[in-house]
Amino acid sequence: MINVALPKGRLGDKAYALLARAGHPCPAMQEDNRRLTFENEAIGVRYFLVKPSDVAVYVERGAADVGIAGKDILLEYRPDVFELLDLGMGRCRMCVAGPKDFRDDPTQTLRVATKFPNIARAYYSAMSREIELIHLNGSIELAPLVGLSDVIVDIVETGKTLAENGLAPLAEIVPISARLIANKASFRFKGDALRALCADVERTMQA
Repeated sequence: MINVALPKGRLGDKAYALLARAGHPCPAMQEDNRRLTFENEAIGVRYFLVKPSDVAVYVERGAADVGIAGKDILLEYRPDVFELLDLGMGRCRMCVAGPKDFRDDPTQTLRVATKFPNIARAYYSAMSREIELIHLNGSIELAPLVGLSDVIVDIVETGKTLAENGLAPLAEIVPISARLIANKASFRFKGDALRALCADVERTMQA
């Protein structure tokens, strides 16, 4: 049995659809219920749904053999997993954003609000820029509007929310997309099955 952790929501739905097309369907996934685990014993696959930011935890600790996680989660939490494949879905960008007329003053400590402190810290450390990190859990765009921060580091999809709040992307840190990841021990003991699954998915993406 291959255990697959899927993120709840739209990305998980897209990821399951891809896996199903690749020959790993589970009809119970299509039922209208509140279950969190779904099995197809005939082909040896079990899916379970978790919060997107928790997928990597389930995979790293071996509760799941493979999972679908955003590159942002992998960069922020740095789980000890194998990254097998870029699925090319959920594409967006991790960016520095701020007021459209913002000009950085290198003589001052830069105040950076973000949900991704490790990504922000690594980005500014690489340019030897002194910053004050302000860790927020939501409504990041509000921080520069009320003077809490100078800029933000956050995921940008269309940029519409930024524009509606008088903000704009100032620099792109890294492109983001969903990745197929694997538990390292599972890849050793179930390697043939996991490599076959990965190959099935890659073939389906290219079809």
